[in-house]
Amino acid sequence: MRTLYHWPLDPQSRQSRIALEEKRLRFKLVAIDPWNLSEDFLVMAPEGVPPVLTEVVAGGKLTISGARAICEYAEDHGGKNSILPGTPGERAEARRLCAWFDGKFQDEVNAYILHERAEKTLIGGGSPHPPTLREGRKQLQFHLDYLTWLLKDRDCLAGHQYSLGDIAAAANISCLDYFGEIPWKDYGRLKDWYQKVKSRPSFRPILKDQLPGLIPPRHYADLDF
Repeated sequence: MRTLYHWPLDPQSRQSRIALEEKRLRFKLVAIDPWNLSEDFLVMAPEGVPPVLTEVVAGGKLTISGARAICEYAEDHGGKNSILPGTPGERAEARRLCAWFDGKFQDEVNAYILHERAEKTLIGGGSPHPPTLREGRKQLQFHLDYLTWLLKDRDCLAGHQYSLGDIAAAANISCLDYFGEIPWKDYGRLKDWYQKVKSRPSFRPILKDQLPGLIPPRHYADLDF
């Protein structure tokens, strides 16, 4: 049996969950508190951050840390429903987009908005800092414009097939949408893409996530928002 240790509003954790669901790999979810990690978790994952996937295998226990490794593992060990496109160029593009969200988007958007709206609230760090939120929202607009531009000639973000690139984007966007931070009325093409992603069976479980004291807007879980 596989176990995925995750934090519900962590984009990396969400990517891993979606990928495992897409590949129809059975797993158990265990939520952890990133700010109060147990000694057992730190022994298992010295990085000290979710997500972490464990699986009992012949001869012992397999431990895989990080969304990139978990998603690639899911692709290699799941069924026929591929989450990497068929051509080398599209596979490279999907991986490029994953790196974009893991690095650039994380540093320029999530580090501002999610830190202020989620992390500070949960750790008792005080109210969100308006100038920090403004900077994150300014950077978010650039990223949303870029994604809209990609979709101008593509059915999906990396090309014409749903891939890890879409999973990475949707996982990050869904966390921001939990706080109503995506101005959907200004991004019709991107909204159409996200509606399709939200409707996938693999994505629906994360739309049920709720954290105490952090209530998402009505449209968050609505497939026809």
